[in-house]
Amino acid sequence: MKIVADENIPLLHECFGSLAEVVALQGRDITAGDIIDADALLVRSVTKVNRALLSQASSLRFVGSCTAGVDHIDQQELNGRGISFSNAPGCNARSVVEYVLCALDILADRDGFELEKRKVGIVGHGQVGSRLYQTLDGLGVEVMACDPLCERVPDVRFESLETLIQQCDVIALHTPLTRNVEYPTHHLLDYDKLSQIKSGAILINAGRGPVIDNQALLRVLEEGLDISVVLDVWEHEPDVNLDLLARVDIGTPHIAGYSLDGKITGTEMVYKGLCQTFGLPARVRLAAITPMPALNRIAFNDSATAAQAAGMAMKSVYDLRRDDALMRRLFRMDQEARCIEFDRMRKHYCERREFSTLTVQARKCEAGVQERMKALGFHLQVS
Repeated sequence: MKIVADENIPLLHECFGSLAEVVALQGRDITAGDIIDADALLVRSVTKVNRALLSQASSLRFVGSCTAGVDHIDQQELNGRGISFSNAPGCNARSVVEYVLCALDILADRDGFELEKRKVGIVGHGQVGSRLYQTLDGLGVEVMACDPLCERVPDVRFESLETLIQQCDVIALHTPLTRNVEYPTHHLLDYDKLSQIKSGAILINAGRGPVIDNQALLRVLEEGLDISVVLDVWEHEPDVNLDLLARVDIGTPHIAGYSLDGKITGTEMVYKGLCQTFGLPARVRLAAITPMPALNRIAFNDSATAAQAAGMAMKSVYDLRRDDALMRRLFRMDQEARCIEFDRMRKHYCERREFSTLTVQARKCEAGVQERMKALGFHLQVS
């Protein structure tokens, strides 16, 4: 059996090497000629799996995408060719949630606000949005959600998009990218909707770039709309709009879901899907070969407040300011070099772990510390 795969899939050879010959290629560069005699194709979101790519793939029986999203996959074309498909829904959801929490922590430090006193609106109540809602609710934050496709869930407050835009202090976008459907998300936030966001609010997009009309966002910012903006995703990636990057408060290269733990979960889900398709035993257990984190334990003294302890714990696992600083190196490059660097930053992304890999030790617990640490997903040891 022959597997053609994106070279940036973590633990690729450790997971699939015992099953087949594995040919690892750059994801953006995979062509129809590369998969002529392939039995399986493993991709990430940078590879567009469509009719053109599949045109010569007469032997292909399985396509796996180690990602939660599927807007890069023409599933109708796969179905028509009788090719099995597997992806990894929710694999990086926790990673994206933690990205949003870290961004809010940085802005809270900068602007001196308490998250518990802000109202947060989440657009999209799927894998990421529902987890973010649950986490913020556990932290005592007032949260509301908008998702016309989601069945109403007990203890979740659903409101219209207009209500979120007009009332919320934080708007976080976590929708798939869709067009030509009843509720399309392409340019969901256009000029008119962006103009209605309340002054002083925070807008976060860690979902899909074109959910926000980037030119319209640049226009409202140039016109003086007083909001803070966090963008991890951009229209026309990897060709980022530098004028927009210059005006956002935090900008990163589409890495919100890039925790090592999330990536490995994605690999494992596709591995199981491939094994099922070919009738092979799934013998590899990725948890057994996942590396230990460089930092797995920190300690606080009894003087740390709940907010201070949470902020220090989050930054010890993931300091978002590093990725923002790296992103801003794009200002010094021409267009071709910027596109190459954007992909390079994703390809060679640092080993980032999730909150659950960190144990927090505290001699005493100020009221609220234990609850906050648990709500954020850390392990807590009190002595």
